[in-house]
Amino acid sequence: MAAILSLLKHSTCPENLSFHFFSVHSEPELSSSINSTFPCLHFKIYQFDPNSIRKKISRSIRQALDQPLNYARIYLADIIPDNVRRIIYLDSDLIVVDDIALLWSVDMEDKVVAAPEYCNANFALYFTNRFWSDPKLARTFEGRNPCYFNTGVMVVDVYKWRKERFKQRIEEWMAVQKQKRIYHLGSLPPFLLVLAGNIKPVGHRWNQHGLGGDNLQGKCRSLHPGPISLLHWSGKGKPWLRLGYKKPCIVDHLWAPYDLYRSSKHSLEE
Repeated sequence: MAAILSLLKHSTCPENLSFHFFSVHSEPELSSSINSTFPCLHFKIYQFDPNSIRKKISRSIRQALDQPLNYARIYLADIIPDNVRRIIYLDSDLIVVDDIALLWSVDMEDKVVAAPEYCNANFALYFTNRFWSDPKLARTFEGRNPCYFNTGVMVVDVYKWRKERFKQRIEEWMAVQKQKRIYHLGSLPPFLLVLAGNIKPVGHRWNQHGLGGDNLQGKCRSLHPGPISLLHWSGKGKPWLRLGYKKPCIVDHLWAPYDLYRSSKHSLEE
């Protein structure tokens, strides 16, 4: 709800926004909640069956990353209507503080995905020694300059995704992972194996990620230098939990104005 509110609030033409929600929960209940909060919102909810992906998921270093809904982005081209040619995929733990139309209008330059790239990140750490020690697997990135990108914010050419069978290509790497354990984390590494070094890079302002930090160790993250269009609380800590327990990180105050549930609770208490 916070993400939706932020998108509407900062859009020059909010009436032009259409939302496609993936959910494993009851559709009528969720639809009613969205309608009552945003009566004029253009949206559709798609039921995502967790059992359709569960057997393909390999256990990762964080249990939260093993949830089937984390893999729904792989199947978005199968789920949304055929007449949708381009979408912006967004995780739910973020707020947008700029006009999303600016990201929508990016020139894809014949790429299937546009996203911020982070080439200073240690790309090798996402894969196991078994991957890098296998000559055939290690050649996967030959001819590419692979960089880390966060799959929580992506512009996707849905038509090209379908035509060039990206779903199947990612699933093939997931099958290899089942046999050999070639990477860490959850749904990110198979995306990197298929797409890293072959995406359209956009400005870092469109994904200030990692703001979640680590609740278990009490670690907070500060903002990265530079302009900001999107704040992303990726990581183990979530702002709504920290605000609820009254143990916020410094950046959580940026989430608070968009937290409709917390705001309504406080107004009732007052």
